[in-house]
Amino acid sequence: MDYRIRPLTPADEPILWEMLYQALHHPEARTKPSREIVRQPEFARYAEHWGRTGDAGFVAHDAGNHGLLGAVWFRQPIGDALPELAFAVQPGHRNRGIGAALLTQWVRANPAQDAISLRVGASHPAVRLYERFGFRVVEHKTDTVTMRRD
Repeated sequence: MDYRIRPLTPADEPILWEMLYQALHHPEARTKPSREIVRQPEFARYAEHWGRTGDAGFVAHDAGNHGLLGAVWFRQPIGDALPELAFAVQPGHRNRGIGAALLTQWVRANPAQDAISLRVGASHPAVRLYERFGFRVVEHKTDTVTMRRD
């Protein structure tokens, strides 16, 4: 598949809402969550009012039909919180190298970012992908792990 990666812009907030939903929805789950789940504060903070100072990321589109394939994005935290990286690839397009290409683009564009974290399901196959990019598990809970890259 031929795809293009470009920087996210403030006009891309709707893309982030969609990608946030895709990050929460796992095809192997028995039930699909309501799309309203992303509006809960613990999730909305990743997309709401996208484009403020410090927001950065990339989106991948199919080169032919311009369909949305995936995104990786970073929000500058408020206060002393550790910056978090959000990441999602559309179901049906996973395990095709798109996620690795997005993470590669993000790491190359942000070489000075020395500490970031992300939260992912403990059994999610992306854990191995993140480890390839220097993330390590720093906290393990029942259904999630927190990974950090220094």
